[in-house]
Amino acid sequence: MDDNPSFETIAEDMAFLDEWEDRYRYVIDLGKAMPPLDPAQKTAATKVDGCASQVWIVPRREGARIDFDGDSDAMIVRGLIAVLRALYGGKRADEILAIDAPAAFARLGLDQALSSQRSNGLRAMVARLRDTAARAAA
Repeated sequence: MDDNPSFETIAEDMAFLDEWEDRYRYVIDLGKAMPPLDPAQKTAATKVDGCASQVWIVPRREGARIDFDGDSDAMIVRGLIAVLRALYGGKRADEILAIDAPAAFARLGLDQALSSQRSNGLRAMVARLRDTAARAAA
């Protein structure tokens, strides 16, 4: 991964933010710091269905580890992709499959703050990443 902060760093930073607006801005800033996806990678195969915004996830294998790049036309979703990169990026398939993403997002307080459409999109992104890990583990 590039300079994306660790999930623990994100969790610690979010713990200091009392207002949802501050957390929202923090997540957006994470997305702004993430490099954009190469337009050539924004294909039907990399597009994540089930998201209100346009979202692309491009997984890649690095030895036994899986990492991914992603992008969205919505800044908050780019931020959620950055959080997912911190949660899943650079891990082995079995580690990815063992992660309880809903609990992780609840720890950040994002489970209560996202709209139902954003929550559905987040679940679709998690499902895509878990599917990639399951195929790699098979």
